[in-house]
Amino acid sequence: DAALDAARRELEAARGSAAAGSLEPRRRRVRDLEAARNRREALAAALTAAVPAAVYREVRDDDLEREDHALALVSENLTDWQRRGFLPNRAIAPGDETTRLIRERGWTHWHHLFTPRQLLTNGLLLQQIETAAALPERAAMLLGAARCANWNSKLSMWDSGVGKELVNQAFYNQALNTLDSFGVKGFPTIEKAWFVRSPSCVIDGRATVAAADARGQGFDADLWVTDPPYADAINYHELSEMFLAWHGRLLTSLFPHWYSDSKRALAVQGADSNFRSSMVDCYRNLTEHMPDHGFQVVMFTHQDASVWADLTLILWASGLRVTAAWTIGTETESALKDGNYVQGTVLMVLRKQTGGGTAFLHEVVPEVEVEVERQLASMHDLDDRDAPNFSDADYQLAAYAAALRVLTGYRAIEEVDAAYELARERRRGEANPLAGIIEDAVRTASNFLVPAGLPAHVWRALAPEEKFYLKGLEVEAHGDFRAGVYQEFARSLGVTDYVRRLHAGAANRTRLKTASELQRADLAGAGLLRHALYAVWRAAATGEVTDSLTWLHTEIADYWPQRAALAALLRWLAALAIDHWRADAAAARRLAGAVENDHV
Repeated sequence: DAALDAARRELEAARGSAAAGSLEPRRRRVRDLEAARNRREALAAALTAAVPAAVYREVRDDDLEREDHALALVSENLTDWQRRGFLPNRAIAPGDETTRLIRERGWTHWHHLFTPRQLLTNGLLLQQIETAAALPERAAMLLGAARCANWNSKLSMWDSGVGKELVNQAFYNQALNTLDSFGVKGFPTIEKAWFVRSPSCVIDGRATVAAADARGQGFDADLWVTDPPYADAINYHELSEMFLAWHGRLLTSLFPHWYSDSKRALAVQGADSNFRSSMVDCYRNLTEHMPDHGFQVVMFTHQDASVWADLTLILWASGLRVTAAWTIGTETESALKDGNYVQGTVLMVLRKQTGGGTAFLHEVVPEVEVEVERQLASMHDLDDRDAPNFSDADYQLAAYAAALRVLTGYRAIEEVDAAYELARERRRGEANPLAGIIEDAVRTASNFLVPAGLPAHVWRALAPEEKFYLKGLEVEAHGDFRAGVYQEFARSLGVTDYVRRLHAGAANRTRLKTASELQRADLAGAGLLRHALYAVWRAAATGEVTDSLTWLHTEIADYWPQRAALAALLRWLAALAIDHWRADAAAARRLAGAVENDHV
């Protein structure tokens, strides 16, 4: 459709200013594109007409006969279709993701990932490329074939959730997952994957599109935009091979100057010194091909402080510094994404390192804290109060970026040898010296992210375990009961043992134990919040607050100085609008009143 619109505009523009003979090629192109569109619409109409009403029943003999017929057709045509490029014939190369296919299922070639019916459906669609006259139409068919491979393979998950009953794409989580059950699509249900629809657009000006190794490209640019791997990266170079297996022969016949392999050897991957060295080579090369007034934009998403610490060293070694950073929302809500997952990506602006300043670690720490608070405050002011764009995880990402802005602002930090730290092999769990500073930045962020309704000074005085509990209750009050939420809160707050505080429930119904469910657990060395929860349980169990108040007087050594903070915690618990907290919230309300009115 886009090509047809463009051809019509070109023809109209040429009329009146060009000789009649020169218009004929343009008219012919319009006619060819109109014929292609008509063929597409006729096929779509036929597919739509063939869609039967949904029927759920057992497998019958005629179903088995049709599957045998599909197998016979594929067996008869397999060699010829593979030779002509309609079906894949590549072997699966071992790798972190691809070896799983060989190990778990014994699949050695990419066509093993498809049932005979799937091969027949996808192959017959791709065979239509021989009927296409125009290059854009053939290219669209290649894209459609890749989409069909994603939505119609043995890796396409059958989603039988409530009200769903549908087939999901294979790459719903960017991995090659072998499944016990999968869905198979027929012609009518594959239509949306096969037909590639994109809005019409016109590129005005000159543009060069090329796939190249960032370590070796040789042209200059004022601006570089990169989305680097994240140490434990998704293995895109391996995942792409599933699509290249379908594209291979036809791709190079349509575009002879392109290649059809994954360039696996060039992929920057891993998490060791080789990874860090490759990253430095990439960014140093881009920096050398950038003028002094130029800049780079790096998109980064990771929640591990050690990875951000390594990124600091990489940027230092590449001659770059972070001058600005902000977080944008890039993900949508999905039942397939568990946890307090990142909904945003940090965009960092990098410029050449031109300063010569140095600092000591102890001088940098307070600077980082101030910069993190400034960054988070600016995001908080911009965020939508009624429909927030950022989760707590996104604010933590911003804290990482703010720390990098301070650290890379110096040419060097006296106690850190960047070249040595990048080159040395580390023991398992060992991080570079900057990781502690970045972890402090995350703790600063956690102090900033005060639960609504709780005084900030009370929040800052709490221990990490207490903050973990209150943040968990806050997301529960918003109806979020995903297990990953607690995992991310525990990691960001440095809480290692939190599982015993969770109430076992159904999938995606994980929650914290209430005060009445905790009862006497974990009272040894407990902080102010734990004492408050125990007192709430006793008040809920007995129906009166006198005994609880006496217990608080006895167990909290500095009860009177902490009475206001204790009352604030109880008031916060009393306001919880959670069904399973109803009884304990009522007890907390009575107890808060007793504490507020307590006197010597």
